[in-house]
Amino acid sequence: MSMRLSALAASVALLTGLTVPAASAGAPPAGGPSTRTAPSAQTTQATPATQAAPITPATQTAQTAQSVNLATNPGFEAPSPDLADWGSIPGWTCTGGPAEATVTATAPHTGASALTVTPANADSTGECAQTVAVRPGTTYTASAWVRGDFVHLGATGTGKDVAPAWAETTGGGWQRLSTRFTTGPNAHSVRLYVHGWYQQGPFSVDDVRVDGPAPAPAVAAGSVPTDDKVVFFTVDDGWQRTPEAERFIADHRLPITAFPLPMPAAADPAFFQRVTAVPGSSVQDHSVSHADLSKLPLEQQQVEICDARDAMTRLFGTAPTFFRPPFFAWNADTLQAAANCGIRTVLTADADFSWGASNIWHPGLLQPGDVVLMHWTDTLAADLQRALAAADAAGLKPAGLVDYLR
Repeated sequence: MSMRLSALAASVALLTGLTVPAASAGAPPAGGPSTRTAPSAQTTQATPATQAAPITPATQTAQTAQSVNLATNPGFEAPSPDLADWGSIPGWTCTGGPAEATVTATAPHTGASALTVTPANADSTGECAQTVAVRPGTTYTASAWVRGDFVHLGATGTGKDVAPAWAETTGGGWQRLSTRFTTGPNAHSVRLYVHGWYQQGPFSVDDVRVDGPAPAPAVAAGSVPTDDKVVFFTVDDGWQRTPEAERFIADHRLPITAFPLPMPAAADPAFFQRVTAVPGSSVQDHSVSHADLSKLPLEQQQVEICDARDAMTRLFGTAPTFFRPPFFAWNADTLQAAANCGIRTVLTADADFSWGASNIWHPGLLQPGDVVLMHWTDTLAADLQRALAAADAAGLKPAGLVDYLR
């Protein structure tokens, strides 16, 4: 109980410490629950939007770009990708997992489905959240339609403290919450969240929006522009993890850029931590299901890329900044979806040394900046040895992509 009261005190202090207009949800209906663990009715009379930071010339310039909805799976309609975690909600991370959060077809606000959260115990608010890539110095409006008691909508990581929008009760119907924030000069992503309150029962969410200019599309590349005598070894998928490959990487101190799928990465995260222990190594994004993204709409591509980003971040502590499209298949939507997930580069390759191959897709030997494709297979140790010999023949040394792509 003391933890809940501390959280309540912090929330009330934040809410009452800002002078803001009433939220677009309007005045909350009378007759909400009266408990010591919920915000008081007096507090909810001024449901906060947020204080917007002053608009600078740079902000005004950024806001001339077209405003779009940046939320991933905003209507909870996107199908779960193959190989996704059981019970996961595409685009969203819910603290209580499938025991609390489900997508239901029961009376959605629009479309065929909505999110319904039933907190599992008195210590849960049933929070669901996602990371949204944004531009610095730019104003965004977050909104959602909610149903239930003491439902909150807000964003953190904006570069400025912002209060959530919330409603004491929606009276059994749907009600729109909205909050507005301006990102700081160093903010490139924000954490959008929705949650209920302690001991206030189930709530539903639908038609989430984060409206504002999208990040610039990611850059497509097959090699790295550099005059340094370096080559880059990249290894995809992760289904076959052999001690021979691990030993070869360690013995030769090879910087490896790994692009595992979330399922094999989660099955053996310690392996990927070991094989990327050499400085310059990293773990990056390869989608959730290894689908041909060029055949999917932007919204589903965004789910594939963002959910894999979130999985890699949870497992390894660092958010990916490169994306390797499965089958090297991508289109303009892929570049924008990747950018919406905070990815800067969509990377293919210009050589393939997988499964015994030695294919260089340009004349002659490997060249400075070449990206070499391999896979986590039972042939990887031999593939690495062959790739290293090809690099030596060209007078090149393996280097880490994170040291060259910013």
